[in-house]
Amino acid sequence: MTMTSEATLFSPTTIGKIQVANRIAMAPLTRSRADRNGVHTPLAIEYYRQRATAGLIITEATNISRQGRGYAFTPGIYTEAHVDAWRPVTDAVHEAGGKIVCQLWHVGRMSHVDLQENGAAPVAPSAIQAGELIFLETGKQAPPSMPRALETDEIPGILEDYKNAARCAMEAGFDGVEVHSANCYLLDQFVRDSTNKRTDRYGGSLENRTRFPVEVISAVSEIWGPDRVGVRLSPLTRSAGDTPLDSDPQKTYGFYVERLGKLGLAYLHCIEGQTRGDNAASAFDFKALHAIFGGKYIANNSYSREMAIEAIASGYAEMVAFGRPFIGNPDLVERLRRNAPLTEPNHATFYGGAAAGYTDYKTLGESVTG
Repeated sequence: MTMTSEATLFSPTTIGKIQVANRIAMAPLTRSRADRNGVHTPLAIEYYRQRATAGLIITEATNISRQGRGYAFTPGIYTEAHVDAWRPVTDAVHEAGGKIVCQLWHVGRMSHVDLQENGAAPVAPSAIQAGELIFLETGKQAPPSMPRALETDEIPGILEDYKNAARCAMEAGFDGVEVHSANCYLLDQFVRDSTNKRTDRYGGSLENRTRFPVEVISAVSEIWGPDRVGVRLSPLTRSAGDTPLDSDPQKTYGFYVERLGKLGLAYLHCIEGQTRGDNAASAFDFKALHAIFGGKYIANNSYSREMAIEAIASGYAEMVAFGRPFIGNPDLVERLRRNAPLTEPNHATFYGGAAAGYTDYKTLGESVTG
């Protein structure tokens, strides 16, 4: 590997209107350390500040509404209290020279009545229950509750929730937003024919199944401008809930991305394989998605340093997102630059808790002197 190609990973670029210092993104990482109302504690300020050397930080998935919440202690971005809690986070990242976008999230059917207002059923394109287990405020795990199918006349209300969350993200000082359309949460549930059995204008054909996600992304783009809006997809991910794949992922997501490409978005961010699994770029033509999209591409899923260098040097991607390595290595960019050893994070502290396993990982300098 030549020094020229290696340097490319660490060189600045522009993603939409967002100028980034290098091609390394911090992927969204759910850490479940907000309070019961989804309001972040001051610990989040230090957590994100420590990782601000990433070219672009994509926040943990952030609920657009109470209805959109599916896991206890995940943050929100739909009230004044949420805005007030996120603003010092974005200030800290900016003061450290970083850029940060907020990932907008509605879980759809991946929720439980205990997490919903007045014990309501979760909502989904169709009344199909998900598998897997989710965390409740009691600390226990439970299967997702049976969802109810959204009425056609309810969909504009969820669209307004996305717009409100986009406005709140702007008030909180973010540099942009990423719309979460991956991992079979609400928008992905609309896209896949395995989870969308609707017979109205939001179900059936590819045009209909992608209609609501495109409406959401278009509406968010009206708030931010499309060049500050990204989208995350996961054509091969079966979680959450061991969800079946679409019957023809290449065709379905190719059609979806073609529609997204017409919006002039900042970037397309793809999980290349099963989330938290091995990279499976060879099992799906992600390069074709990049070409169809026509804009900037962020690659993600178990990338090594060498894979990331090659992805950028070859033009396969404009950025590479790292997830779990950023948990145990707040200075991941410098460690990758030096090809230094990485600290393995403590899996027992991934979700919930306080500073332990969150803000107490050491940097290279601290490891030497501490």
